[in-house]
This record gives sequence, C-alpha cells and structure tokens, in this order.
Amino acid sequence: MDVDHPVDLDAAAIAATIGEPARARMLYCLMDGHARTSTELSTVAAVSPSTASAHLARLKAARLVAVLVQGRYHYYRLAGSQVARVLESLNVLGGGVRAPRTSRTPVRLRAARTCYDHIAGGLGVQLYERLQVLGLIRSDASNASQTCELSAAGVTAFGALGIDVAAIRAQRRRFAFGCLDWSERRPHLAGALGAALLDAVVRRHWVTRDLDDRALTLTRRGRQELKRRFGVELVASAGAA
Repeated sequence: MDVDHPVDLDAAAIAATIGEPARARMLYCLMDGHARTSTELSTVAAVSPSTASAHLARLKAARLVAVLVQGRYHYYRLAGSQVARVLESLNVLGGGVRAPRTSRTPVRLRAARTCYDHIAGGLGVQLYERLQVLGLIRSDASNASQTCELSAAGVTAFGALGIDVAAIRAQRRRFAFGCLDWSERRPHLAGALGAALLDAVVRRHWVTRDLDDRALTLTRRGRQELKRRFGVELVASAGAA
C-alpha cells in the first residue's frame, strides 16, 4: 500500500483546514446557506479581521468556501452542499456514543433547522420518514450512499407543491439521498430534491427562516398543510408563527 497516495494527502489537508477552531466556527456559521462578509465571520470566529482574512483565504484555497463579489464587498458562502454534508457528518462523529444520550442542541434548532439548503432537525427527519411510509420516496437501506428515488405518486405529490421534478433531475448534483441528521441521528432528505422542498415550503409560507441562525419556524398554515398532506406532526417546541 502506498502511504503517500495523493488522495490520502489531500484528505488530510482538508481535515486540517477544517480542524482549526476559528475556521470550523466560520464554516458552521455558513451552514444556514447565507453568505457573510469577512468582518461578520471574524466576529463569529472571535478573531481579528486580518486573521479572519487569512483563515478565509485558506478555506477558499481548499475549495471549502466560495466568494461572491458585489461592489467593494466580498461575501463568503460554503462551496456547495457536499461541504455541508461533510460538516454535518463531523457533527455526528463529534457527538460520540452516549448511553443514555442527552442532546445539547438548542430546542428550536433541534425542532427544525436548515442543513445548508435542505430541511433538518425533527421536522426534516419526520418528513423524510413520512415520505417513505406513504410510498412517495423509495430508498435502499442497504445502500451506504442512501440514494432515494421518487415513485410515480411522489412525482405527483411534489408537483402539487410546484416542484418541477424533471428540471431538478437535470441539475448537476445528486437528485435525492438521506443525510444523517446530527441532532436526531436519523436521516433527513438532502440533494436537489431536498433543496427544492425547502424552497417550496418557504415560498408557501409553511416555514419561515431565522435570519440570524439556521432555525426554521413552522407557521400555523404549515403545520396544518404538512399534517394534511404528509401526516407530519411536529412538537410544539418548534413554535408557530
């Protein structure tokens, strides 16, 4: 076995880049899908603006963040959903195995939040499970990649939400898969279909986004519609708008 295989070295370099605490704080701050300035991220990471710039340069070089330039402002965001999935998986590993396990996740984040561009937390997990129970999504539990496929009924159900399934399939990203949720330790729906579902429920005002963190708030209308269409009942701690 060649211990100097470039792939191994690349993986080690990326892990080292994520592993620095200030850079990790920046990355997890960007998990809500919002782009932020270097100044905002320096506050999150509790470092000086110049140090933040150096950290962000390294994150960009590792292709973990991308930069959006608008006038004289530079906004940083995660480089893609694959980066978000790695960060979510690290949270699962970091949680370890505890018996009994007590979650330290804030209640509102555990109830419903974004995982980059799809729905996570209790709402995301329960919705994913209900989609499978209703036969709208099929997944092979023995498949390590957790790839999902829509049934004919699923195409109809998602179409009723204004989601163009054919257009989503044409995107240059995975269509649908189960992403292990770090607070619930069960999968939620990720991929292009998961992103489209989040867009749909926000557009229909079934959930509202918190501008300051990853939390989602289920509206009264959303609570009614998710129960009627999919049998989803979220605990009261998720709140209602």
